[in-house]
Amino acid sequence: MTGIVQTSQKRLVLIGGRSHPELSEHVAKELGVELVDTQAYDFANGEIFVRFEESVRGCDAFVLQSHTEPINKWIMEQLLMVDALKRASAKRITVVMPFYGYARQDKKHRGREPISARLIADLFRTAGADRLMAVDLHTAQIQGFFDGPVDHLFALPLLVKYVAQHIDRNEITVVSPDAGRVRVAERWTDLLGAPLAIIHKRRDPDVPNEAKVFEVVGDVEGRICVVIDDMIDTGGTIVKAAEQLFENGAKDVIVAATHAILSGPAKERFENSRVRQVIVTDTLPIPEERRFDKLLVLPVAPLIARAIQEVFTDGSVTSMFEGDRV
Repeated sequence: MTGIVQTSQKRLVLIGGRSHPELSEHVAKELGVELVDTQAYDFANGEIFVRFEESVRGCDAFVLQSHTEPINKWIMEQLLMVDALKRASAKRITVVMPFYGYARQDKKHRGREPISARLIADLFRTAGADRLMAVDLHTAQIQGFFDGPVDHLFALPLLVKYVAQHIDRNEITVVSPDAGRVRVAERWTDLLGAPLAIIHKRRDPDVPNEAKVFEVVGDVEGRICVVIDDMIDTGGTIVKAAEQLFENGAKDVIVAATHAILSGPAKERFENSRVRQVIVTDTLPIPEERRFDKLLVLPVAPLIARAIQEVFTDGSVTSMFEGDRV
């Protein structure tokens, strides 16, 4: 009896959406692959068409799309790409969303509200995604919204390393802008060997993107305060926090955040504030009109590329963040 044994080699395929082509290209360069040639355009009524110009059958596909403005359009495009991959017989589909859209609505604050972050996860699962990958989720519980593996990447080592190299650790106080960021702030304090301060604030549930700062918990007098957060939207909360820190005797204020949304008046607010520097990553595209002299953008492509490589080779994404040192 003659037996025929067929073997097939795994193939990594990287697909980039139209929202942040520079990031997709940088990730592809880090991985040493070419982006899949993709046809994507809008119909006159706003509907989106996508098609891959090469076979993706049996491949391990990674679909990278940053959920930036117009956010609903780019989420829809990524969903369509996932559906196209599923129908083209891709073996495994990983959705790479450096910034997870709608992550701020991760629970019901009051009655008759949606849990939008859960809906996003359900949409991608229905489209055919096998796995999700995101950088610095707004809350860790979002990992449980997707019925499948979720790789939660952290930009913290990248941000901490820069701060440690450019600021005297003996002068740093890490500041959490609210109670929800305390656990992340504690990781900063562990890595930098710096004390922690917390800003107590209250939000008006009827007024988005605004918060009242009440008091600073901790001694910040004469210190260089590093205010950490996962995202900067309009900048209103962060700038108010900085002013409160200066009123409490802070020597200087630096802001470090992963996602630079920088909506509306953010640029003007930071330019007119006493904040010395705003350190972010390029998980989201930052057009020239939203940039300002105090803004420093760190590249996140090496982090995403390494995580993709770990997933592709069945390695450990978690090991990337174990025993962080600066």
